[in-house]
Amino acid sequence: ALLARVEGLSLSVSCTTRERKPGEKDGVDYCFLDEDKFGNMLNSNEFLETASVYGCRYGTSRLAVERIVSNGLDAVLEIDVQGGASVKAAVPEAVRIGILPPGWETLRARLTARARDSRQEIERRLAAARLEIRELGNYDYLVVNDDRETALRQEECSVRPRRLSR
Repeated sequence: ALLARVEGLSLSVSCTTRERKPGEKDGVDYCFLDEDKFGNMLNSNEFLETASVYGCRYGTSRLAVERIVSNGLDAVLEIDVQGGASVKAAVPEAVRIGILPPGWETLRARLTARARDSRQEIERRLAAARLEIRELGNYDYLVVNDDRETALRQEECSVRPRRLSR
């Protein structure tokens, strides 16, 4: 929704070694790679950032981001705090926006409503969220995703100044 509202943004599709879920499209939801391909790209320094999450590897293609930026656009990365820290170290001018749930019970309810994960997996995700939220204090902006439209407006207000400064 942010990409549709703010001109000059483009989503960088992350790479992953995890299995494709029903309905996901390669190159749209993720670039699905096998372990060998991911390892080769990692060894060739083709990732801007990588992270291991829940036993799978994720990464942002350096080339994909460079293509976006060379077209005069800002790259939007949907990554966790591990990746956010790596990107900020590599690209200090990067703007990080942390998205927070309005509360633990809401987060639990949202994870449960997705009906994609076991109860054990949901508990693991909640434990990881507690650790990640501590890291968000280092972010440039924080948005509480309680009301979708309000959260979207706040994200927009976080991004527009950078776009307008050019």
